[in-house]
Amino acid sequence: MTLRFYDSATQEVRDFVPLVPGQATVYYCGATVQGSPHVGHVRSAIVFDQLTRWLQYCGYETTVVRNVTDIDDKILAKSADSFEPDFVPENSYIPRETWFALAYRYEQEFEDAYATLGVQRPTYEPRATGHITEMHELIARLIERGHAYPAQDSSGDVYFDVRSWPEYGALTRQSIDDMQAATDADPRGKKDPRDFALWKGYKEGEPETASWPSPWGRGRPGWHLECSAMATKYLGARFDIHGGGLDLRFPHHENELAQSTAAGDGFANFWMHNGMVTYEGEKMSKSTGNVVSPAEMLALASPRVVRYYLGQAHYRSVLDYRPTSLQEAAAAVERIDGFMGKASAKAADDGAAAPFVGRVPAAFAAAMDDDLNIPQALAALHETVRRGNTALADGDLAEAGDALREVLAMTGVLGLDAAGRAVPEHDDAALQALGALVEAQLEARAEARAAKDWASADAIRNGLAAAGIAVEDSADGATWSLAQPQTTTTGTGA
Repeated sequence: MTLRFYDSATQEVRDFVPLVPGQATVYYCGATVQGSPHVGHVRSAIVFDQLTRWLQYCGYETTVVRNVTDIDDKILAKSADSFEPDFVPENSYIPRETWFALAYRYEQEFEDAYATLGVQRPTYEPRATGHITEMHELIARLIERGHAYPAQDSSGDVYFDVRSWPEYGALTRQSIDDMQAATDADPRGKKDPRDFALWKGYKEGEPETASWPSPWGRGRPGWHLECSAMATKYLGARFDIHGGGLDLRFPHHENELAQSTAAGDGFANFWMHNGMVTYEGEKMSKSTGNVVSPAEMLALASPRVVRYYLGQAHYRSVLDYRPTSLQEAAAAVERIDGFMGKASAKAADDGAAAPFVGRVPAAFAAAMDDDLNIPQALAALHETVRRGNTALADGDLAEAGDALREVLAMTGVLGLDAAGRAVPEHDDAALQALGALVEAQLEARAEARAAKDWASADAIRNGLAAAGIAVEDSADGATWSLAQPQTTTTGTGA
C-alpha cells in the first residue's frame, strides 16, 4: 500500500511523495517554554515521533526539526511576576529569575518529559533566540516584496500586511474580513487590525536583554516569524511535512504559511495536525481543575503505559482522558509484556538464540501507511500477541518465535521499547543477579505449593509483586517478568 497522509491544507488524504526520493523532512512545533509541559505538548511530540519512526522503518532518511520558543510575551510576564518590589529601587526591572533562566529551566522539563516517554531527539532543535539574523533576513525580503511594513507610529514594530497577500487564510479557509484582529502587538501602528507582528519594538520597562538591534530598532521577534526562519534554515525553502497541534492552525500556522510563501518560499508540502486531549469529554482547563499533567500521569503509571495511552488514538482524533484510562493502558501493555516475557524465556530454555527484531506484519504496515492509523496498528499488535500465546500453549515454539519477532518490530515502531529509558537501566550483571534471586524464590514457592503450604507460597508471590516482579503460572511451571509499577498482585491459593 502507498504511504498516505491527510493534508490539512487540501483537506484530503494524499500519497506521500517526498521532494527528494528516499528522504523525508519534517518540522513540528515544539514548546513555548513559559511553563511546565502539559499533556497536549507531550501527545503532539509522541504523534510526530510515531510518524518519524514509521518513515525511518519505511527506509526514508529523515531530518526532523523541533523548535524551542525561548522568547515570548508570556515568558517575560512570568519572569516579571517574580519581581520583589520591597527590595528593588523604584522604576527598575530586577526579577528574581531572569527570563532566559526561566525559559531554560522549563526547556529542561520538556526535554526530560520527552526522554522519559521515549520521544527521539530531533535532528535539530533550534532556539528562537539563536536565529535572530535569519529572522531579520526574512523580514527584509517581505518588506522588499511589499508584504511587510514598519509601524506607522515609529514604535519599532514591523507587521505583515495581510491584505497584500491574496492567499492569506488559505490554510484554514477563512476570509480576511471574517477574522478577528491580531492581538500580538500594539494596533496603533497597523494598517489593518489583522496585520500580525514580525518584529516587536522594545518597550520601556522590558528587560534590555530581551531585545536585539535590528534595522527597525531594538526589539524581539514575533511568534510566527521564528518558525518560518528556522524551518527554512534547516530544511530549505520547501520541505515535506509541517506538523503541530490542531490549536496551532490559526493563527500560528496560517501566519507561517503566509509570510513564507509571500517571501517566495514553497514551504511545507504537507500540513499535519494532531487532535486535542480532553478530560471526560470536556476541554482541560486550570480554571475548572480538570487538568492532568504528564508528571501526574507518570506518578500513576510507568512511562511505557503513559506513552501507550497518549499514542493509542488516531492522531487526528480527540484523545479523551478518564480516571480508568491508565489502568486500561496498563492492562494492554501487560498483555504485550507477558507474551514477550514468556516467549523469550521459553526460547532461552530451549537453547534458542536471543530473538531478533523481525518485520512488522502486513496488517500493521497497511494501518500505518493509511494516514498513520494507530488504532488499527495496535489491533494488529494485539492479534499477534494472541497468536503467539496460542502457539506457546500448543508448544509450537517456531510460531511463537515468529510472533515474538513481529511484536518486537511493532513495539519498536510505536516507541514502546524506548519509553522509560531516561531512567538508568541495570547492567547485565545486575540483571543476572536479579534473575538468580527471583528463581530461588520461585523454587521455594514451588516447594511450598507441593507441601500445600499456601500461606508461604502466597507470601512469596506477594513479596515478589511488591518488588515489581509479576509471576505467572502455567502447565510448564512459573515464569516471571518485571511488572508495571502500578500493578499489584493479591489473592490466596498462590
